Order: sequence, then C-alpha cells, then structure tokens
Amino acid sequence: MCVENTPPPSGRLTRRGVLAGAAALAGTSAVLAQAVSPAAASGGAPEAARGGAGRGGDLVVEGGTLLDPETGEVTEDAVVVITGGVVRAAGSRARLGNRVPSGVPVLRAHGRWVLPGLVDAHIHLNTAAEARDAVRKGATSARSGSTNFFQDIAVRELARQVPEQAPRLRAAGVFVTPDLGDTLLADPELAPLARLRDGVRSPEALRRVVEVNLTRGADTVKTRVNERAGLPEQDPLTQVYDHEQLSAIVAAARRGGKGVLCHSYSEKGCHDAVTAGIRSLEHGAFVGERTLHEMRHRGTYFTPTLTAIAGLADSPDPVLAERGRTYLPVLKRAVLAAHELGVPLAAGTDSSGGAVDPVGGEVVLMHAAGLPALDALRTATTGAAQLLGLGSTVGRLARGYAGDVLVVDGDPLADPGVLTRPAHVVRAGFQVQAQAQAA
Repeated sequence: MCVENTPPPSGRLTRRGVLAGAAALAGTSAVLAQAVSPAAASGGAPEAARGGAGRGGDLVVEGGTLLDPETGEVTEDAVVVITGGVVRAAGSRARLGNRVPSGVPVLRAHGRWVLPGLVDAHIHLNTAAEARDAVRKGATSARSGSTNFFQDIAVRELARQVPEQAPRLRAAGVFVTPDLGDTLLADPELAPLARLRDGVRSPEALRRVVEVNLTRGADTVKTRVNERAGLPEQDPLTQVYDHEQLSAIVAAARRGGKGVLCHSYSEKGCHDAVTAGIRSLEHGAFVGERTLHEMRHRGTYFTPTLTAIAGLADSPDPVLAERGRTYLPVLKRAVLAAHELGVPLAAGTDSSGGAVDPVGGEVVLMHAAGLPALDALRTATTGAAQLLGLGSTVGRLARGYAGDVLVVDGDPLADPGVLTRPAHVVRAGFQVQAQAQAA
C-alpha cells in the first residue's frame, strides 16, 4: 500500500536515459515500439498505429440504458456515437435519428446499463500489465499515487500512444518521503540526497525532490505526513513531516503549477496537511471534524481508499488485520461526515504490487459508508474527474467527452456491485476485453 518496492533499472543511467529506463521498468518499451512509426523512431513526431498519438477509435454503443452521473438522468434505448475516441452524440435512439453513422463498429448493449468509464484517483501503476488490468476492470482514467522509478510517466505515454492498453493517467513521479531508499537511483539529480543523515527533511531537500519530479514531467506531487498502515513495523499515527515541511512541499509544487496529494492518517497530521495547502487528503482514517470543515472551506478533496483499508483486515499478519478491522469503521464514518459537510470525495483503490482492485469496489464501499448510490458513483466519475482536472472531458457520456464507456449487467443505482464486473469496457472508442470476459 502506497508504493511497493520495485527493482531499479539495470545498467548505467544518464539523464537522457531516465525515461527510457522508466519505460523499460513499466514494460512499455515493446508496446510503444509497435505503436510508433519509423519516422518517430528516427526523431520525427510520434504516430500511433491507428492515426496518430491520442487518436481514438470509432464505435456506436446502442440499445442500452444510459446513465448520466452528473444529472442522474436515465435514458432507455440509448445510443452513444464515438468517433476519433470522442463522444459526438449521446441520447435516445428516437432523438438522435439519422445522426448515427453507418459503417461504424457497433457494440450492442440491449438489456444492459451504459455509463462513462470510471476514474481511480489513487493507484500505483508500475507495469504495462497493471495498466491493462486497470482498464479491463473499468478504470479508464486514473491518478498515480507515485512509483519508485517514474514508471507512471512511461505508463502515461503508453496511454497516449495506445489508449486501450492504459488508463488516461495523471502521473505523480516519485514519492516525496524522508527515506527515498532505492528511489535515489531514479534520477542522477537525486543521488546527492544520499549524503543526508536525516533523510529528505530540509527545505532544500524537499524542494529538490519536487523539482526533479516536475522536470521529469509529473502532473502532481505525492508526499506523506504519517507512516504507512500497510507495514506492521510502522505506526501510521506517527508524523514524519510537520506543517512547515509540508508547506515547503506545497510551495515548490505550486511554483510548477501542480497540486499535492498527501498520505495521512492521524488527525493532527491531516490538519497540518490540509492547512499547508494540499490538493487532496489520502486515506485520512482519523480525520476530525475541524479538519473536514477546513477541507470544505478550501475545496480540499478526500480520497479515503476504503478498498485498501478493507484489504488490511484480510492480511495474514495479525497487526495489519487488526488495523483493518479497527480503521475501516472509523474511516467509513469519516467518509459519511465528509459527504454530509460537502467535502468533495474521490474514489481511489491504492492498488499496488501487481494486484489491481476494481475501482467499482470503492464505489460499493462509499455506498456502504452511507452515500446514496448516485453520489457514490460520482466519486468515481464526475467528482474524481474534477480532482484530476478532467471535468470537461471525463466522467460523462456527452458530446465532446472522452469515448470511455462501461457496460454493466444491471442498474448501478440499485446495485453498485455491478460496477466491479463490467461486461464491456471501451477506452477512447476501442473495445477492451473486460475482466468478466477474461475470467
């Protein structure tokens, strides 16, 4: 949870080779080699196999019941027209009339429900296989919770070149944490930090890690205020950064135009992180009412990662299992309190270490925490899209939005569990083999 260790790239690293190393670690090199034209390989502009980088597919999804998470509107016998990976029209068959093109592949969704692809706002994608698995399980967009060697930046490029093989991704680069461990090898600019006896704690060291992330192209910055819950030898209520240090991280990120997501558990840690100006609070099991009010005032998002906390309860380690059993009901109460106060919520699984949990399961847990089904769904669609800065292109199936579609065998407002077993997944107009089909 919150970054499994991954072996470092082998061989000598140069600054020019950092991203190539990340791509190799993520397993994307071979995939990209197939997708990029000879002109791109020789230094020209990259060009995906089906019409250029970012070019999507053409598809008509017809006959299903369309659900709009933003309005809650339900449309029977609906048609969604996707060309070039973008929704050109969506609505009832009777209303669209002759606007449905001929000669385009058709996905028949009769008797099923159709909704936009889901957003996982906290996931660790270290390999191309994990990226494919996330899409198959319904996450067509995502935000990285950091990786050890910038693999998420390589996965983001995979998503641009071959969209059906990876979620549209906001990358976080490497974790801003006191002990970087082998992540010191992720970039030559990080190596001098190995001399620091106390780790990455001074304002200068904190800025260095943030700046390296921004130089490598990170879309957001990930840090922590507490130790990890997923390691039995650590106490997740122990604070590792204070308000001043968190403020230094936020300031460095803001200079690059980026926000910060912060791993947190204790109430004091949560409050320090929120008042330091983070964009979103991750986990936050013991967040208190005063901090929730502060989050509502500031527009700070809450990504509780209920899936990860629930998973602790099944651990064979007695310390972790007890944490899961203790933390989950506390976190559920915090989620409901946040929702009732108007704190924006986003769904995130915190999947890592090769296992990808369906983000639909996070929606189920949001609903179990007390959110109405539609509001729970919004945490993985329109709400999470806003957090990622994708509110105008992701989270709905409407004209101009991304052609990312989930087809499920039932009404997700009556049974959110159907979201964990998609019958079909469409990413940028391309049909993807869904988890249920591949099982």
